[in-house]
Formats: sequence, C-alpha cells, structure tokens
Amino acid sequence: MKTIQLEPHDPVVVLRLSRGVTNAINLEMVSELSDALADVADKYRGLILAGGNKFFSIGLDLPALVRLDRDRMADFLSRFHQVILSLYTLPIPTACAMSGHATAGGTILALGCDYRFITRGKCLMGLNEIRIGLPVPYLVDLLLRQIVGDRVATEMAYTGELVGPEQADASGLVDRIFSKADLEPRAIEKIAGIASSRPDAFSLIKKSRVKAIEQSYRQYAESSQVEFLDCWFQPEVRQLLRLAAEKY
Repeated sequence: MKTIQLEPHDPVVVLRLSRGVTNAINLEMVSELSDALADVADKYRGLILAGGNKFFSIGLDLPALVRLDRDRMADFLSRFHQVILSLYTLPIPTACAMSGHATAGGTILALGCDYRFITRGKCLMGLNEIRIGLPVPYLVDLLLRQIVGDRVATEMAYTGELVGPEQADASGLVDRIFSKADLEPRAIEKIAGIASSRPDAFSLIKKSRVKAIEQSYRQYAESSQVEFLDCWFQPEVRQLLRLAAEKY
C-alpha cells in the first residue's frame, strides 16, 4: 500500500495515512482505505486512525480532483462517501488520533470514528466547504449533528470556521486533548479497553447507534450527490476551487 500503513498493536491496529506531509485524499488513498476497512474487522478487535505530525489530513486532493470531469468526480465522491460509511459502521470500536491539522476531508474522516482525540497546540479542525462555495456533504452533515448537536453543527457548516483543540473539545467535536507523546498510546489504550468486552454485544450496540444515519444516507445518497456536483461544477465555484488548489 502506498498511501496508508497498518501498524498492529494486538488486539487493535493503527491505520496510518501516509501520503506525504499533508495526506491529501485522492482516489488511490480512498481505494486503499476501502480495501483495508473491508478486512480489518476480521483481523482486529479495534482500530485507531492516525496521520502525520503536521497534518492528520488536509482534506481532499483539490489539485487532482479539480481536473476531473463530472462522471469521474461522481465516481470519486461515491467511493469516498462509501469509505466514510464503512468506517462509521465498522462493528468494532474506532478512534481517530489527530496529531496534526484535520481540515475539511480530514475532519470528515475523524467524524466516521467512535472517538476523536487531538493533540495540544496549533492543531486545527473544521469543515470549511462553504468558503469555497460547497455544501457540507449530506452524510457528513448527519454525522456532525449526531456528534455535536444541531446548534453547533449549524454554526460549523454555516461559517466554515476552523477551530483549535480547546474549542473543539468544548463543542464536543473531540473527546479528549493529549500531548503528542501521549496521543496515540492513550488512543490505543482506550480502544483496546473497549475491545476487551464481548464483541458480539458491542457490535449490536454499535449497530443500533449507526442504523438511523445509515438508512437516511442510503435513501438520499444519489440526490444529495447530484446537488453537491451541481455546486462543484458552477463556474464561480470552479474558480474558488482552483484558487484553493494553488495553496497545496
């Protein structure tokens, strides 16, 4: 695998994004994540999603994606959202350990986990899609509102503000703040502790937790993606995407 690494810490595994400094999410990473998530529940009792020290993930690889036509962009979005849904519905406990910035698509990956842990210091999170003329994708909006509640989710989606660890913690976007040295060991400890419980009971508890969102997403996945693509290919938004891509 070129863009991710699997690091066993029996009985759990760390799935580490490893595509350069920024971990920009491209089709290759989405494909590798999809393959890894399909196998991980059969081999491990828990999963920790991690990245690099500067960036957990900067988000989608805009320089690559802005060049795609509508059909290829639709294919990418379908695959990316399926990865988020697969992560969200994994029948094992999961946590995201962010020792670097997790913006846009990086935050989306984090939302797919049961827990979110972040390091102290300058480490930003948020969904800044509206700042480049895009809506927060439907599945992501559902996950965000389940985690932080309607009021906080609305403010995040409407403003596109990026927040630091303390504000993320106060809003419920993350569960704990740790030092860089403690972040991944504590995440592993947390997930390994939950994994020591009865796996059948856990999977049923989680199935109940995720069922409503999974059903709602599947009902509206196609129509919401068409609406997102309509925005993506508006001329004004295309210009904003190109400007954003120049900063990568």
